[in-house]
Amino acid sequence: MASFSALVKVLLLGAVGVLLCVWVVENPQDSLVSRLVTYDKVWVLLLQHLYLVAASALLAVVTAVPLGVALTRPAWKAWAPRVLAVVNVGQTVPSLAVVALTVGVLGVGSKTAIVALWIYSLLPILSNTLVGFQELDPAITEAARGMGMKPRRVLFRVELPLAAPLILAGIRTAVTITIGSAILAAFVGGGGMGNLIIAGNNISRWQVLVLGATLPVLMALVADIAFERLETKASR
Repeated sequence: MASFSALVKVLLLGAVGVLLCVWVVENPQDSLVSRLVTYDKVWVLLLQHLYLVAASALLAVVTAVPLGVALTRPAWKAWAPRVLAVVNVGQTVPSLAVVALTVGVLGVGSKTAIVALWIYSLLPILSNTLVGFQELDPAITEAARGMGMKPRRVLFRVELPLAAPLILAGIRTAVTITIGSAILAAFVGGGGMGNLIIAGNNISRWQVLVLGATLPVLMALVADIAFERLETKASR
């Protein structure tokens, strides 16, 4: 029943996005909007936005999860507070400042936007990975070792499955934040829905602004619902 409810929510959110796009394209304010907003252009910008989010989130996952696991091992536990402090710096700096600083190193383009978004996505995943492993009942892992399981097998068969709900919660937070922050990619030539917001502001056309701002919100809501279902399944 819960899965059906989540599917209905996703379909409704998708329908809102499609209807909004159709309304703007078919009923533009004027010729400027009709030239700027077409189905092809919106589709390209949407794919660019999804690419930025997917690439940066994937980089964050493959970086933060193994790092978080390593920092829960006895040999590296002492480094956990220091590493978190360094990652915290990237999170406390405003996202626009992170993008601007990355431009100074990599120049403009989607690569710059992905690196900036990756830096901004690290903390939620890393901190949740650490908490997920730290909250495990030591008796469970000791029992697994007592059964003759090797450390690697304990990690993949016992610890990771039990920590998965909290890790997914961190990924969920990172992805939803990244969907909104990816709008800033437009300022460095990275593409995405931010292009519509900038264009709408430059030509003072509210239809373009509303479309550019609403679609990422709908994307974030869909992602949040999807990860909520994944968390629920992982908790069972």
